[in-house]
Amino acid sequence: MRERCRPRGRREAGGEAAAAAPLREQRGAPAGGGRRAMEEGAADLRQRRKQNCTESDKMAPEERNKENSKLGRSPKYLLIQRFAKLFFGCLAAVTSGMMYAVYLSTYHERKFWFSSRQELEREITFQGDSAIYYSFYKELLKAPSFERGVYELTHNNKTISLKTINAVQQMTLYPELIASVLYQASGSEEVIEPVYFYIGIVFGLQGIYVTALFVTSWVMSGTWLAGMLTVAWFIINRTDTTRIDYSIPSRENWALPYFACQVAALTGYLKKNLNCSAEKFCYLLVSASTYTFMMMWEYSHYLLFVQAVSLFLLDSFALAQTEKVHEVYKIYLFSLLLGYLLQFENSALLVSPLLSLVAALMLSKCLQMNMKKGTFLSRLLKIMYIYLVLTITLTLNFLLKMFVPHKENEHLLKFLEVKLGLNTTKNFTMNWLLCQESLQAPSQDFFLRLTQSSLLPFYILVLIICLFSVTQVIFRRICGEPLKETVKLEDGRIGERPEIVYHVIHTILLGSLAMCLEGMKYLWTPYVCMLAAFGVCSPELWMTLFKWLRLKAVHPILLALILSMAVPTIIGFSLWKEFFPRIMSELSEIQEFYDPDTVELMTWIKRQAPVAAVFAGSPQLMGVIKLCTGWMVSSLPIYNDDDLLKRNENIYQIYSKRSAEDIYKILTSYKANFLIIEDSICNEVGPVRGCRVKDLLDIANGHVVCEEGDSYAYSKYGRFCHEIKMNYSPYVNYFTRVYWNRSYFVYRINTVISFQS
Repeated sequence: MRERCRPRGRREAGGEAAAAAPLREQRGAPAGGGRRAMEEGAADLRQRRKQNCTESDKMAPEERNKENSKLGRSPKYLLIQRFAKLFFGCLAAVTSGMMYAVYLSTYHERKFWFSSRQELEREITFQGDSAIYYSFYKELLKAPSFERGVYELTHNNKTISLKTINAVQQMTLYPELIASVLYQASGSEEVIEPVYFYIGIVFGLQGIYVTALFVTSWVMSGTWLAGMLTVAWFIINRTDTTRIDYSIPSRENWALPYFACQVAALTGYLKKNLNCSAEKFCYLLVSASTYTFMMMWEYSHYLLFVQAVSLFLLDSFALAQTEKVHEVYKIYLFSLLLGYLLQFENSALLVSPLLSLVAALMLSKCLQMNMKKGTFLSRLLKIMYIYLVLTITLTLNFLLKMFVPHKENEHLLKFLEVKLGLNTTKNFTMNWLLCQESLQAPSQDFFLRLTQSSLLPFYILVLIICLFSVTQVIFRRICGEPLKETVKLEDGRIGERPEIVYHVIHTILLGSLAMCLEGMKYLWTPYVCMLAAFGVCSPELWMTLFKWLRLKAVHPILLALILSMAVPTIIGFSLWKEFFPRIMSELSEIQEFYDPDTVELMTWIKRQAPVAAVFAGSPQLMGVIKLCTGWMVSSLPIYNDDDLLKRNENIYQIYSKRSAEDIYKILTSYKANFLIIEDSICNEVGPVRGCRVKDLLDIANGHVVCEEGDSYAYSKYGRFCHEIKMNYSPYVNYFTRVYWNRSYFVYRINTVISFQS
């Protein structure tokens, strides 16, 4: 930190010679002095760099006071003006976050009629993996002590039959640990129910998410009007900006608010001419939020890898201060190593691409420092430097995976191969993942929704202007022209601001991923809202456009200031007129989520099933059973463990064309006592025929052969989920129906086989 705190007049290493000339004049040396004078000037510059942060902060107000006196404004007047701007901006940011949290809470209440439901009916609203996360939160609260609850989760053998798992590590249950500690430590047991406390924390984090986006656009544009527009676009496009409507306890809903805070702090940290106190605050916030984000989500290091690539490109073209960028690399390194230790030596962090890239960049730091002299040789070496970093990164990652025992998600690499058309497979799990909506390319409706809210057109406009400006800056750097220390409004060079360049690169990388996987839109769209709002509210962006157009009819600076206020105001009023009635109708409309068949099933299990019973069925249903009843299950909707993925595929065979004996052997191998057939899966009529569970099973088992566009099915057995309902031999020999309703059929797996004719 001592190296980062420097006087405001500091220049890049490439501009040392230019900075030495004014110093020679101050020392009385002739302008055309020899090498000795240049050395003395450079030494004087280095001496100035060693001044402490306090002296630089004391000098800065004096210089500003002189400038203010020239403009006829008293320092007291400007201080009041800045304080008022900061106060009202912070008030607007906090208010926006709080109102969004209240909006989510109200919408959730209206959608599920949550307060009038019984506990069982409330828990059914958590589906799939969300049910598993909340079930472990319930177990922590029921434990006699927090330490005992943590021990039972780390040595959990009461969830999945014949398997002991470290649930904290495998499912990243740190949010549940924090929520349970806060619930018990705050004495909320007598004030609020556990479920309301849990979802209240998640909604509060979403409010912080919105506030962080507000602050980011405010820091970039200089006006909190951009923050208001960001929040408006975020809420209007809520379907594409957040998954909070579908799965409240999901890891990304806990983690992404911290990432938004990290991006906001990083945006401020990359700014030029930042005073020492603000720089220290941003640095500490980046450090804390980076580590917290990494602890909250198992896939966080992949998103941080994308961010690290953005910073690497930013630094490679000398568009940011190298010291700052490398300080962020150190934060990555520290967070990875500390996360490895506190996540039970999670080897996935050691073999992550983020660690390999950061290590390669740190090893190449010395080489990079010698390449910012502006010569042709340095520019040639810079290309070699990029190649060197990429080579070292790939080599380190390969070596780490060879020597570090890990269970990295190998199915992800296979998935990417099939997704990119490099390979084909009949594997059920792989094809099932490929059929998931979040892993397919975004639909046209997605782009249509963004266009109807006017977000996409303004985003493209802002991105094009910023991208061309950044390209111009890179071209100037290649030609040896140094960056300006202070970019003024009349310069029209928005691409010289490092925080802008970072966001341009980052949004392009995230956008590229979102174009391939629809699930990535929840990472990309919020920053689309932020970048578009920043652009239309930034006078610098309009001034950059006017510089290219060579506008002379109207004073360009005045016009830029007018447009930066008028355009967002017009957008805001149009959004208010069109979308505000829709939002209010959502809150006033009473919806009712009720699933009586599932409620009846859970009630029957709690009343009739033995306590030691093990249930088998689809992983999504098993998650709900674990939450609502606490009974042991044979599989769970967890997709980061090869053994559980294989279990899921085997249990899904109940919907394939296999014999009763085969299914019986599979279920008894997992010590299952009861089998649940879901009519919705057995009689599934999907929009894409090849993506139904039973179709994928037939392909994997070789029961369907596709030749020249025609499908041929062959199997001497009928579909198990249909045949078992007929109650004839040999199915009744292995299974006995004990309960059924319109949606579910429950069969007891016979321990003693009685053969009937």
